[in-house]
Parts: sequence; C-alpha cells; structure tokens
Amino acid sequence: MATKADAFDVGDYVVYPKHGVGRVIELQKQEIAGMQLELYVLRFEKERMTLRVPVNKVESIGMRKLSSDKTLREALDTLKGKPKVKRTMWSRRAQEYEAKINSGDLVSIAEVTRDLFRADDQPEQSYSERQIFEAASSRLARELAAMEKTDEPAALQKILAILNEYAPKYYESAETA
Repeated sequence: MATKADAFDVGDYVVYPKHGVGRVIELQKQEIAGMQLELYVLRFEKERMTLRVPVNKVESIGMRKLSSDKTLREALDTLKGKPKVKRTMWSRRAQEYEAKINSGDLVSIAEVTRDLFRADDQPEQSYSERQIFEAASSRLARELAAMEKTDEPAALQKILAILNEYAPKYYESAETA
C-alpha cells in the first residue's frame, strides 16, 4: 500500500499505538539530514505532548484512524465477558498486558481493562495492577470519547458502568464453585 500524504487530515483524531488518541494539528515539510520529509504533527492533550511522525512511517508504526463502530461494539462486548486471569507470574502477565495496551488494538485494551477490573467489594489490587488497569481504561476511554464526541471522564464512567454491571456475576459464580 502506497503512503498517502492525505491519509489523515488536519483535525483528525488518530491512534498512535504507544500513546493512544491524538489529534493531527499540522502537516509539515521539513529538511532533516538533507532529506525533505513530510510530517504529521500530532498533539496528545492528556500528556501535553507533541509528536512529529514522518508520513512514510505511519504504516510501519501502526498509526491508524479511530476504530470503526463495529470494533467499538466488539470492545464494549469484551468488557461484558468473563475475566481471564492466567496463573503465571505477575511480571510475565504485566508484560503481556503492557504489550496489549501498546498494540493500540481497542479489543486487546478492553481485555486488559476487563481482566484487571476490581469492583469495590473485591480484594485490593497491587499498585502495579492498578497502574496498568488505569493505563488501559484511560486509553480505552480516550478512544471512546473521541468516537462519541464526549470527554474522557464521561467515557470512563460508561466503561466502569459496564464493568460494574457484568463483573459481579462472574465473582459470584467463582465464590459458589
């Protein structure tokens, strides 16, 4: 697939796998090391960060437009599923969770959010579990907010409402088993 300078327009929301949802604020031409480069200038409000991405690297980096409605529905349905917690060492699971978050795949991020969610009446999470849960839920909420044209706190409330509705039935069945 050939790179297209107009794949993203100024003002578009995009997903950069390692940083989440950003907005294209400018298309620049710069000379770097004697080469003319076209760059997307992305702004990530939450991190107060600006990133310049060469147009010809967009595909290899995995930068993409916001997910489709179908993918969003699939991600929200994933939140309703049974949490899958492997019995491997935490360090190995943490690496897998981080890899899923950094993949930029909305359904994978939803899986991490679901698997690390703890209802108020559940046992406490470790600090690192909480950090990864917050990273995943925040990434999911930012894309949901951009797609539904709302803000991140409202999107996060929607996610937590789904988790609070569906998670207890899995905990109850685990206790009675």
